[in-house]
Amino acid sequence: MENRQQKEIELLMTSLELFMKYGIKSLTMDDIARNLGISKKTLYQFVSDKKDLVKKGMRLMVEGERAMMCCVIEDSGTAIDELIGITRCVSSKLGEIHPSVIFDLQKYHPQAWKIMEDHKKNFIYEVMLENLKRGIKEGYYRGNINPLIIANIYMGMVDNMLNPENPISKTTSIDRLHIEIIRYHIKGIANEKGISLLKKTLKKEENNHLLID
Repeated sequence: MENRQQKEIELLMTSLELFMKYGIKSLTMDDIARNLGISKKTLYQFVSDKKDLVKKGMRLMVEGERAMMCCVIEDSGTAIDELIGITRCVSSKLGEIHPSVIFDLQKYHPQAWKIMEDHKKNFIYEVMLENLKRGIKEGYYRGNINPLIIANIYMGMVDNMLNPENPISKTTSIDRLHIEIIRYHIKGIANEKGISLLKKTLKKEENNHLLID
């Protein structure tokens, strides 16, 4: 049973990599099986069809992102460290996404898109809300901001970023848009003490590519 489960996870992870690289609609089940080095018959032992493959892949991706963010939060010394750590992880993932993936999910795979939407509206929202509360408590964010309102504003910006109809999405990569959102967000909530810590945090080698400051 464990071997089958492990094989399914490996199959889904490889399929996700293919989707992120080439888009979803452009790949057939024959393409996927060939890239996996298995027969289509073997592929159908794990998924019922392409929609099932995309849905299971999306669920696995969401679970991985949750685990990754929980590790970042647990290891972060401050709210600023936490926000930059999350940004670093998320931006690296967004940079791997083919431009058509979001559109493909929304139009052709609504169940898989709902998994992503639920993750965003529940887990991501709570992460950002708790980060705001933590930053205020630690004295790095302005004390006069309303965490509930700011968290909702942030999620609105993310929704706009993921909107394929947004004209800016056609000329700017999704990871670049995310960095701009974080820059806008953190500069709006951090006080002088927070900005000072932000500058120190961004000098760390692993954060050099973020270009937030």
